[in-house]
This record gives sequence, C-alpha cells and structure tokens, in this order.
Amino acid sequence: MPIMLLFYKGNGMGTYELFVLKAIYSVAVVVMEIPSGWMADVWGRKKTLVLGSILGSLGFLIYSFSYGFLAFVVAEIVLGIGLSFISGADSAMLYDSLKADNKTEKYTREEGRITSAGNFAEAIAGTVSGLLIYFSLRTPFYFQFVVAAMAIPAAFTLIEPKIHSTEPVLSIKKLVKNIRSTLVSDKNLRVAILLSAVTGTATLTFAWLVQPFFIAIGLPEIYFGFFWTALNLSVGISSIFAHKVEEFLGKQWSILLVIVFLSAGYFFTGITISYWGLSFLFLFYLARGIATPIFKNYINKYTESEVRATMLSVRNFIIRIAFAVIGPLLGWITDNVSLDKAFLLAGGIYLVSAFVVVIPWLKNKPVPPEK
Repeated sequence: MPIMLLFYKGNGMGTYELFVLKAIYSVAVVVMEIPSGWMADVWGRKKTLVLGSILGSLGFLIYSFSYGFLAFVVAEIVLGIGLSFISGADSAMLYDSLKADNKTEKYTREEGRITSAGNFAEAIAGTVSGLLIYFSLRTPFYFQFVVAAMAIPAAFTLIEPKIHSTEPVLSIKKLVKNIRSTLVSDKNLRVAILLSAVTGTATLTFAWLVQPFFIAIGLPEIYFGFFWTALNLSVGISSIFAHKVEEFLGKQWSILLVIVFLSAGYFFTGITISYWGLSFLFLFYLARGIATPIFKNYINKYTESEVRATMLSVRNFIIRIAFAVIGPLLGWITDNVSLDKAFLLAGGIYLVSAFVVVIPWLKNKPVPPEK
C-alpha cells in the first residue's frame, strides 16, 4: 500500500486513477458483500474464508504480471470479490467461537489483538516494500502474492463453531427482512452499523491520502515504507488497549473520543501540509486503532448468531459504497485543486456524518444486549 501511488505513476497514472481503481475495487466488494455474508451464514464461514483467500491470492498474482489500467481493473475486481468473502465472516467466526466458550466479553480484546497483529504485520511490510522498490516497483507484488497465499492453508485449519439458532435455514426472504429490520426498526443495531461504517470509510479514505501527503511534503521515497511502518505500529499499539480505553471512559465518551480525534486528524493534517503534519497522521492512526475493535463489538452485541456475518457485511457494504462515491472526488480535488482541500472536505463529511448517526446514543444510554 505505501508504494501503490509510486507504482501507478510508474505506469503513467496519478492520484485520480489510484482513487478510481480503489473505487472499482469497492464496487466489486459491494456487489458481493451482502450475498457473501449470507453465504457465510448459510454455507459456512470456513468455506467462504477459504474461497476468499484463494481469490485474494489470485488478484495479487494478476497484479504481478499486469501492465496498464484495464489489467489493473481486472486485478482489483478479483481482489474485491475475494475480500467480500472474508470480511464479515472472519469477525462473525471469532465472535461465535468465543460465544461457544461463553467468552463473548473478551471479543473487543481479541478483535483488538487481531487488528494489532495485522497492523504490526503491515508495518513490517511497509518497511520491506520501501526497500523492495529499489529492485523494481513490481517486486513488492511478487512478495505480496506469497503472503496472501499463506491465508489459504490457514483458512483450511479453522474449526467452524456450532451456532445455536431458533431457525434451521436462513432464506433469501429472511435475509431481506433482517436487512430491512436493521436499517428501519432496530435503532441500536442501525446506529452500531452506521457508526462503524462511517468511521471505516473515514479511515479507509485517510489511508489513501497518506501517500499524496508524503509526496506533497517532499518526503524521500526511501522513507515512505518507514513512516508507513510507524503509522501502523501506532494502530497496532492502540488497538491492543482499545478494550481498556472503553472500560475506563465508558461507551459514550469512547465514541466521542474517536469522533473528535479522527476529525482533528483530518483537519490539522489539512492545514499543516508540512513535516509538522506528520504528527497529526499519528493522532489519526492512534484513534483508528481504538475505533475498529470497539465499534465492531457494538454490531456483534446487537446481532443474532445466525445472521452475524450478514450484518457485518452490511457494514462493509456501506463502507465500500461510500468510498466509491467520495474516493474519486477526493482524488480529483487532490490533483486539480489542492491536497489540503481534500483533507478538510473529508474531515468535515466525517464529523457531520458521525454525529448525525450517533445522536440517538448520545441522548440515551442503551445497554447492549448480547445475542
């Protein structure tokens, strides 16, 4: 990820094309996101995780030997479909595995550890990619394929937890009914999904603005990987302590802390396009590490086991739809107006959206029931 913009520039493309390709990726995720969540609930989480891992590896293999925009589109579509089979199913499997052992209270801690492990791994990869580009801009993709392929045997070793459900089979009719119920009648689940989705969109968008920021301040390319490493280490550290932050601050103050810090990260980075602005990147990434496990836990607490992967997929569906809309716009603003305006606009959109979504929870104090 930290060298993608350099890779695209080496293939005659710019920031706008980067965001268009990532928007196409998001659309590919969107098309299969909810159906894949439904398949995970009906067909089995392990099977969809295996399929997603295979497609993810194939996508990077295509990237490794492709040249030009259209070839990259194919790779992004395959990667997007692959992700759709993994996202939702992984967290659902984790929560229900804990539920089978009567340990659901440990979900936020375990999700935080997974987020942390992922970001520590990404930190290492960021450093390595910064070194590998001196062989060629394509070399990191060869390594990425090998890393992605490791998920295939890992997925095969998973054990499907038993789900105790009052209904034996989840039908298409019940799928539609549950989604409608989520967005219309169940206020708490709706707020949980929308809050996590809005925040997920903000963190995804910010991540793709980091490379243009590095270029704008004149950061030498050799340091891209090292700063990417440091940023992801900050996420890894803060996510480990996410459950402790929520225990200390409580639900409402934890939500407010995340919204304020993420918004501040956008605004202050936007008005400080310089080396000083690097400190605000870290502010944002620290808040991101706290947000992900806490907000996912809220969704799980309000969701029935037999539709858990589906509801988590609704969250990811919203993220990808929103990013597909806002991503190309911000890419165009970055290339044709200014990077600071892109940061400020994105920060304003997140701040307003997050507060509008979370107002019902700020007015009341609902106690999340476990399902």
